Amino acid sequence: MKAHRPTIMGTRYMVAACQYLAAEAGFRILETGGNAIDAGVAAGIALAVVQPEYVNFAGVAPIIIYSAADNRVFTIPGLGTWPKAIERDHFKKHHAGKIPQGILRTVVPAAPDAWITALERFGTMSFGEVAESAIGFARDGFPVYPLMSEIVTEHEAEYRRFPSNVAIYLPQDRPPQPGEIFVQKDLAATIQYMADQETAVRNRGRGVGLAAARDAFYRGDIARAIVKFQTDNGGLLSADDLAGYRSGFEEPVETSFGDIRLFACGPWCQGPSLLETLNLLDAAELCKLGHNSTGYLHRLIEAVKLAFTDRETYFGDPRMIDVPIEALLSREYAQQRRQMIRPDRAWPKMPPAGDPRKLVAERAPSGASPVPERAFLAPELDTSHVCVVDQHGNAFAATPSDGSYNAPVVAGLGIIPSPRGSQNWGDPDHPSGVAPGKRPRLTPNPAIAIQPGKMKMPFGTPGGDVQTQAMLQVFLNIHLFGMEVQDAVEEPRAASYSFPSSFEPHAYYPGLLNLESRIDRSTGEALGRLGHNVEWWPDWTWLAGAVCTIVADDQTGVLKAGADPRRPSYAVGL
Repeated sequence: MKAHRPTIMGTRYMVAACQYLAAEAGFRILETGGNAIDAGVAAGIALAVVQPEYVNFAGVAPIIIYSAADNRVFTIPGLGTWPKAIERDHFKKHHAGKIPQGILRTVVPAAPDAWITALERFGTMSFGEVAESAIGFARDGFPVYPLMSEIVTEHEAEYRRFPSNVAIYLPQDRPPQPGEIFVQKDLAATIQYMADQETAVRNRGRGVGLAAARDAFYRGDIARAIVKFQTDNGGLLSADDLAGYRSGFEEPVETSFGDIRLFACGPWCQGPSLLETLNLLDAAELCKLGHNSTGYLHRLIEAVKLAFTDRETYFGDPRMIDVPIEALLSREYAQQRRQMIRPDRAWPKMPPAGDPRKLVAERAPSGASPVPERAFLAPELDTSHVCVVDQHGNAFAATPSDGSYNAPVVAGLGIIPSPRGSQNWGDPDHPSGVAPGKRPRLTPNPAIAIQPGKMKMPFGTPGGDVQTQAMLQVFLNIHLFGMEVQDAVEEPRAASYSFPSSFEPHAYYPGLLNLESRIDRSTGEALGRLGHNVEWWPDWTWLAGAVCTIVADDQTGVLKAGADPRRPSYAVGL
């Protein structure tokens, strides 16, 4: 297959993002002397402006960074906690175990702190400098692109539930049309206020300025407006919840693929399921079967099912529950678990969970909440991605998120405090059940692959539960089948839904396997005979994710970027 676009190549620095204006914002920072972290933060904040259907400035922003100076990988969760006032069984008592759309889904907004934390530790520029492009896009507007118009149109009724959302996202009392200028003046003022508070103390040093920008959001006028809106509308978020929040840093999780080390974020997100899936696959066997053959896709999907069963059984906030992550990612456990993949038959439902502590391939189902019945398959709308590599060898990847249709905008601020509580369970006994101070189990999960002395590859994608599946396929396309980067991103994909969705109401589709229609029809028919419930996606569907990645060849100095045409992604470099 010939790629739609060329692989973008350079020798100095490179940025790839799921929206072209955000990629430009990151490139501007690189051109003015900023490093990968400065540029990644600039592009990430810009995504919250130019992809408002998918990303919110007050949402989540998980980040993974390779620091060349430290020769080490760091993660910044960028994920907020439930308010202290919530009770573990609140939704069981009052909402039949469901977490309704609206203000009660609110967790502490994490993205502003995450961006500033990255700048403090690894950046060189001020908040105001990296936020300049985003402020301009919000204040002066940008042209609406077709997918944005499509998504807002599809969810018009949900936007209309909240008057403050209608004012922004349905200008002229209708969805914005492609080519119209979309303006967010309140959002521009909110971000500008943080920059102004930083500027007021800049003579006291960069660190003091960054702290002032953070305090403007979490302790100043923005925080007061958020709390008042929450109080007036039945929300639970308090001033103490905001003032006490810090994302901080957490260790990445890791596995290997040959001599490549693959790093992901911890079990507070779904990142480890990417690593576990890779552990369950045999590279030599996959090569022999052939790319996107029946046997190849069957083994990938069956490995995904096993990893996602363990995700459902064990993953949650590791600060509050015991997640056996080292055992889950051990080679011994993978060897046992791999025995459950049959070449001649697909699991019709979720397989039994494993017991990594005892190295047992399967065990009886845990006390986790019952698996919901199959329901209408609704697209999981959220998330974007940016990755950057600079001339110093630093690598940055972030997957900011939180859309704009399922919770209310704070009037006057132009932001929606993170409704990421939608990725918890109302059942307090579920590993990702609601609890005060607990973080939801996040779908966004940026990753970095490193071949020491040879290669670095930051990558990620939007797509809800499809994220790790799309990332896995692109990774294998490059590092198993030797594809050029853009070709690897554009190859057709498969995705399973044979597990409870991470999103409320956690719908479950036993055996469902979606295939992009460029995959041979005969391959889909053969997968059906193995027991997969095959349904066909159209070509180039945005539902298959939008992987962005950069492969930096440390030996030649060449940077190669791929940006997924399934969404308005672009790569820019020099």
